[in-house]
Amino acid sequence: MVRRKKQSNLNSNMRHLVTKINPRSPVTEQYKTIRTNIQFATVDGEVRSMLVTSSGPAEGKSTVTANLAVVFAQQGKKVLLIDADMRKPTLHYTFRIPNQQGLSSVLVGGASVEEAVVESDEANLDLMPCGPIPPNPSELLGSQSMKRLLEHLNGIYDLVIFDTPPVLAVTDAQILGNICDGVVMVVRSKRTEYETAQKAKELLEVGQAKLLGVVLNDKVFKKGSNYYYYYGTN
Repeated sequence: MVRRKKQSNLNSNMRHLVTKINPRSPVTEQYKTIRTNIQFATVDGEVRSMLVTSSGPAEGKSTVTANLAVVFAQQGKKVLLIDADMRKPTLHYTFRIPNQQGLSSVLVGGASVEEAVVESDEANLDLMPCGPIPPNPSELLGSQSMKRLLEHLNGIYDLVIFDTPPVLAVTDAQILGNICDGVVMVVRSKRTEYETAQKAKELLEVGQAKLLGVVLNDKVFKKGSNYYYYYGTN
């Protein structure tokens, strides 16, 4: 059993966490729809581990990842959200937690899982920040230590979610996607080009990752005189 540090100094206005701040909002409902689509995306078995990535930067993958983790936890699943973007980590900013120890620390043997996991104030949701930025992220994610860690975590949590770097920037998502049950890719309306998204999809497939779906981020629809953002899967 994991003994967890209690999250401290949590700001009640956690940035981007609309599912936490406004659980009845239209955007939160769309995240719940994504959650449902992910659960029905595989007929062969339950998704126990997944990663969220994008084709390039600034497409909203970290925001989507954090909010998905919250709605899965709100469903009653025991969830661990891991910041596997060991180049530009953001989880510790989003949830206002320390980043002295984390995934990188565990993989190099500098910390135990118990020392690296932080308990959030959302029921059923634990966090593992990136930790110190290593010089060799891809090698760490592709190591036997990473495989053993995921096996260990699958015995503790119902769902392990990874936030990873963009596919076209580095190989990290391809490497991790190979050992996860599925991948969700985020694309941004009016920003992500079709050819770019297609190339990212092909690279994930080359790495034998299973693409569960694509989240369309920041798509604005007009509804009467009001505008709202739509998040969905294809």
